[in-house]
Amino acid sequence: MKGLYFITDSRLSRKGILSDVRNAIKAGVRVVQYREKSKSTREMLEEALLLRSICRGVTFLVNDRIDIALAVKADGVHLGQGDLPISVARKLLGKNKIIGITAHNLKEARIAQKQGADYLGVSPIFLTKTKSDAGKPIGIKKLKEISKIGKIPIVALGGINLKNVLEVVRSGADSICVISAVLDKPDVYREILKFRKAFIDRSSRG
Repeated sequence: MKGLYFITDSRLSRKGILSDVRNAIKAGVRVVQYREKSKSTREMLEEALLLRSICRGVTFLVNDRIDIALAVKADGVHLGQGDLPISVARKLLGKNKIIGITAHNLKEARIAQKQGADYLGVSPIFLTKTKSDAGKPIGIKKLKEISKIGKIPIVALGGINLKNVLEVVRSGADSICVISAVLDKPDVYREILKFRKAFIDRSSRG
């Protein structure tokens, strides 16, 4: 799991999440996570089905909702610290689905890794307003510490922008997630392309 990782946000979206995802994939995003907190289960199912059809050729994950992920045949889920344990999620999803876990510190990272997570979503790196419950920023130092013990890919998110993304990549992140940094702008495609061309691709070449 390397490169750019995109999370939908209907609250920030200017043109709708379907448009956002199409543009994100066009710009080179490799992973799309469907995250929705305010819609009904039926609405989420219908939206996730549409996204699943758009996300051919890229990894499609569903945030929190294992039932939705199973219903639309998503590639996996991303779970927070307060969601179902990995052991239960694995029984429901099967061994071939991806399970990502949010980690805010070394302890959570070690536990998630030991329990069989496929990747860590380390957050928030910097101050972010995208998630009201994101917590205090862990900073670059903690990201480096987690990356050193990590045996699975690390997705860094939270407050990442064009000014600090290269530092994040150099601190051990395998993948970068940007939300407000691109959704706040009128052209999602162009903004994501800036991240991929100016920073991610360059850093991957060393």
